[in-house]
Amino acid sequence: MVYFFLKRLLQMIPVVIGVTLAVFLMLHLIPGDPARIMAGEVASPEQLEQMRINLGLHLPLHEQFLNYFGNLLRGDMGNSIRTGRPVVLEIFENRFMITLQLAMAGTSLSILLGLIVGVFSAAMKNKYSFVEKLLMLFSLIGLSMPNFWLGILLIQFFSVRMGWLPSIGWGTWQQMVMPMLALGVTGMAVIARMTSNSLTEVLAQDYIRTAYAKGVKSSVIIFRHALKNGLIPVVTIVGLQFGSLLGGAIITESIFAINGLGRLVVDAIRAQDFPLLQGAVLVYALVFVVVNFLVDISYRLINKRIELN
Repeated sequence: MVYFFLKRLLQMIPVVIGVTLAVFLMLHLIPGDPARIMAGEVASPEQLEQMRINLGLHLPLHEQFLNYFGNLLRGDMGNSIRTGRPVVLEIFENRFMITLQLAMAGTSLSILLGLIVGVFSAAMKNKYSFVEKLLMLFSLIGLSMPNFWLGILLIQFFSVRMGWLPSIGWGTWQQMVMPMLALGVTGMAVIARMTSNSLTEVLAQDYIRTAYAKGVKSSVIIFRHALKNGLIPVVTIVGLQFGSLLGGAIITESIFAINGLGRLVVDAIRAQDFPLLQGAVLVYALVFVVVNFLVDISYRLINKRIELN
């Protein structure tokens, strides 16, 4: 296990370098000149050139990347064009933790509801077909519903009509309910369908039929024997869903006026704040890499018989 952990950790290094390079190159293709934005529209050509030198934009692209990557290793992502503050502070002082909390809350809701619906659906197949179809219809509706549209519906019903929940902000449990639902329902539908399909395959295995023949209770068979093997593909989906919800938080935070990392990205795009946008996108990408690493580790924790290479 320790060998596998260290091996995966080393394999992350070229991935992180590749992700950093991709983000660096993609944002350099965006129209607009950071030097012109910082110097102002009335800056003279001499002032503009001096600003380009100060920002290092006069260097060849490969040297710019090496300088950028070297600064990243020291924890320096540059300064925001809009505020002049270090990008690291802009991202991690308040914004990142809010987005992380939102994504984790949405993922937790997705896992809880998805596993419940998926397990009941698999257990009821060929027994109570109407209930099973009803559960799958519910998950299909959730899968087909964009989170921004669901967010608007939730605001319309719970805030405008009923007045039960606040429509904006983040902090109290009342403010967390609607954003968490808007993010979690789509993920719940995916996890429910994957759990149902995976568990149905496991329940058809010979050792499960043997357990039924010995008179073992259905609940014991499902939760103690079948669910462990059925969870392996579900864990992969959960990891992907977390990354998807982290990206989906950009829209959700805009709808509910949450001052998280997603809203910071939107503000950076509007202001053409390249260093801030570059730092925020890089943080999103690195979180996704770390989540995939944790998913790999979790396979062995779920089922110790899995051979890790």
